[in-house]
Amino acid sequence: MEPAAVSAPQGFTRHLPTIARILLGLMFFVFGLNGFLNFIPPPPKESLPAGLVAFSEAMMKTGFLFQLVKGTEVIVGALFLLNRFVPLALTLIAPVIVNIVAVHMFLATSGLPMALVILGLELYLAWSYRNAFRPMLGSRVMPG
Repeated sequence: MEPAAVSAPQGFTRHLPTIARILLGLMFFVFGLNGFLNFIPPPPKESLPAGLVAFSEAMMKTGFLFQLVKGTEVIVGALFLLNRFVPLALTLIAPVIVNIVAVHMFLATSGLPMALVILGLELYLAWSYRNAFRPMLGSRVMPG
């Protein structure tokens, strides 16, 4: 007796990973580029929590961290939009998303709903691409 074949999702649900990937891709590509080109005007510093202003200024003052994060966002956003190396892009952007959620949990709670949407999209895509992560998550893996 043959095992039951796993069928591919039917209807609209088969498009959900693509929709999630494009949404994340657009968010990270646009906001990453904005970090370099400043085409979205920032809110006045007076309207932002002091901790968030201090954190942002500290990232800028390092001379590299802000550019590294924004550069990563642009590259990952492009990979998502082009549907290339998606599991790698999910892995690269995960620490950035953890930081986004932490910043909005502790420094600027008004942005927490959007941060949770981003986290949800990341987790959904990680689940959708779970087979690509299986070798990496093995408890005992031999090199080569």
